[in-house]
Amino acid sequence: MAATEAKMTEGEFTPELIAEMESKKGLKLNLANHLFNEEATRGAIRRFVDGVGDPNPLWRDPDYAKQTRYGTIVAPPSWVFSVLAGVQFGWRGLAGFHSGSDMEFHLPVLRNDLISPEETFADFDGPRPSKFAKRIVIDYFDDRYHRQGGQEVTKSLRWVIRAERQTARKEGKYSAIQLPHPWTEEELKKIGDETLASEIRGSEVRFWEDVIVGQELTPVVKGPLGMTDNIAFIMGGGAPVKLEAHEVALKKYRQHPAWAFLDPSTYALEPIFAVHYNKQAAMAMGLPDAYDVGTQRHCWQIHLLTNWIGDEGWLKKSRAEYRRFVYLSDVVWHTGKVINKHITDDQEYCVDIETHAMNQRGEDTMPGTATVVLPSRSAPEEKWPVSRRLALLK
Repeated sequence: MAATEAKMTEGEFTPELIAEMESKKGLKLNLANHLFNEEATRGAIRRFVDGVGDPNPLWRDPDYAKQTRYGTIVAPPSWVFSVLAGVQFGWRGLAGFHSGSDMEFHLPVLRNDLISPEETFADFDGPRPSKFAKRIVIDYFDDRYHRQGGQEVTKSLRWVIRAERQTARKEGKYSAIQLPHPWTEEELKKIGDETLASEIRGSEVRFWEDVIVGQELTPVVKGPLGMTDNIAFIMGGGAPVKLEAHEVALKKYRQHPAWAFLDPSTYALEPIFAVHYNKQAAMAMGLPDAYDVGTQRHCWQIHLLTNWIGDEGWLKKSRAEYRRFVYLSDVVWHTGKVINKHITDDQEYCVDIETHAMNQRGEDTMPGTATVVLPSRSAPEEKWPVSRRLALLK
């Protein structure tokens, strides 16, 4: 008999499961099924920025990059997501939604660097009340990324919401959203023009002295989000699981039945991660359609920031909270505004930026903050932010 809807394993927040997860706090996780890129080859970087939709030549063009202070192609700060986007861990039978990351960037990832990650299950909060699924838990993970020789390039605290799938479907918080969004031809033309109006600062140095509090960044526009956009991001390394096919996938699903579901339209086993390109999977999670990957949207924020700071600027910190889902057909306008300028004790010239990711429904899908370091006219070039960090590489 043909199935009419996708069925996934249905778990609950039982006292036994909560006690089990309490015992796992501080556990360093097994990354075997979750690594994608490890070596920052030209192709690995190119596939990733293609999936983000970031045309910056610093990540792409060897001839351009050779003329910069880096002397070679460099990976964007967000590229570490393609090494390890996060481990799908614990809470058997419960839905998981990556809902934010707080990142610090210490050193650049240069072409052909070898990056080794590690992830620790730090803590969880809850169960607590929620409008989405009555009860949720928030997991916290400590992620670290090291280059060859052991130097830490990036650290990240990420948090993941866990919910009972059956409760989320019953609550139907997002069921009234009109999807796909009914864009007109004129609206789509305007969105396309806005998308192509983004500005890459590039080799033109943005000096700290020239920045004014209240200054706005040129927006970066993404959308309407299509299935190919999501697939391109996944192909670049954006999936927190390895997507495999046929015999390789079937062996894994036979060993771990809860990792997959039967798609009633194709009779194929699909991974739970298919919520990002499969409507049946998204509906089983209590959502009306497929949606973006949380780290994908964070990469869009970082795209906005690296466009603005130019080749000589350094992204020091980036925090983003994934507050709403971005569904297929949605558009997101990424904006930023300078909210503060300061000089650190070690004479780094910093700018604090507030960012937003507004959709066509007027919702801020991802409020965020960032701190960038810019060159100063009063400092010699060897004290500029990129020079400082390149000097630390071993």
